[in-house]
Amino acid sequence: MEVMISPVAVCCIILAVFMAGTVAGGDRDHEPQFTRPIGNLTAAVGREAVLACTVDHLGNHRVGWLRAEDQTVLSLHTSMVTHNPRITLTHDNYKSWQLHIRQVKETDKGCYMCQVNTKVMKKQIGCLDVHVPPDFLVGDTSGDMAVQEGDNATLICKATGNPQPRVTWKREDGQKVLQRKGLRDTVEVDVLAGEELHFWKVDRRQMGSYLCIASNDVPPAVSKRVYLAVNFAPVIKVPNQLLGAPLYTTVTLECHVEAFPNTINYWVKNRAEMLLNGSKYAVWENQTGYYKVVMWLSILTFRPTDIGTYNCISTNSLGKAEGTLRLYGLADTSASESSKSKSSTTVESSARDLQINQPFIILSLVTALLRHFNIPLKLS
Repeated sequence: MEVMISPVAVCCIILAVFMAGTVAGGDRDHEPQFTRPIGNLTAAVGREAVLACTVDHLGNHRVGWLRAEDQTVLSLHTSMVTHNPRITLTHDNYKSWQLHIRQVKETDKGCYMCQVNTKVMKKQIGCLDVHVPPDFLVGDTSGDMAVQEGDNATLICKATGNPQPRVTWKREDGQKVLQRKGLRDTVEVDVLAGEELHFWKVDRRQMGSYLCIASNDVPPAVSKRVYLAVNFAPVIKVPNQLLGAPLYTTVTLECHVEAFPNTINYWVKNRAEMLLNGSKYAVWENQTGYYKVVMWLSILTFRPTDIGTYNCISTNSLGKAEGTLRLYGLADTSASESSKSKSSTTVESSARDLQINQPFIILSLVTALLRHFNIPLKLS
């Protein structure tokens, strides 16, 4: 017949055997003595912790290890009681008894008791502190966020670990963190400490990715990326609203757009047809930041029919904006200068010829007058 014994009964039997190991006829003058305290120990998660209990004059007494909080028996003299494969026991000629805890876990944190079964039980305690690298509390940490410009926003980042992690914030792109201190005053800092990053009346310049970094000197430190989007209607700035260009050259018009979310951008002439890429026009744009875009329109051969008003237009779900540019033609200054040069050369040449032939011209005029009035011409 098989007899079932409960774990509690097993522990009681073990303790009874442990206590029964006391030798009544032992040398009372040389009772077991602890030679040094166990001391407190710190180990990082995943490492090995070794608690040492050193006893002199052990004789026929026995040494046992227990967890102090719940009196769980781990070892009894040279035998292991716990079924935890990570916990083992070694001894140095029955003098130094080492309790090894491999691949330490956070649950191993606590105090451990070394006992010797003397008539009056002798014991000492050593405590293990387990250092845990930081980790984020997912439910309490912000994800990506979108707010309207002018609203308030708060990014939250909570972390756990032992020791308690330090939390800092910085921008992922390396720019400074912009903080508003009043309606007009702002300050810029490299790093902000604390679990919460507050934005009051958020500005489009504060848009971007922020890194929450948690560290507690137990590697590795961890970081989480949180993107703050600031929504606002398009705004267009035109660097040059009135532009003159020589005819039959390539002319490029430019507009700067600020908006979020992303916009649809296009060009029109004289508020009529939309201008598209082709043999006549080249249209392109480039995003220069989270919310900035530069638009260009090139007129590949600027003709008199291209003179007029051009509009760059940008629209998103929050609104629409447009910029106006007026384009006019310039005269061909090189041809004008050439004509002036030729005219000047002709006048100068005529004057020079007149100066050289002046005596001959005068004589011819006098001869003609004499013949007209029938006056004989006598030459001496």
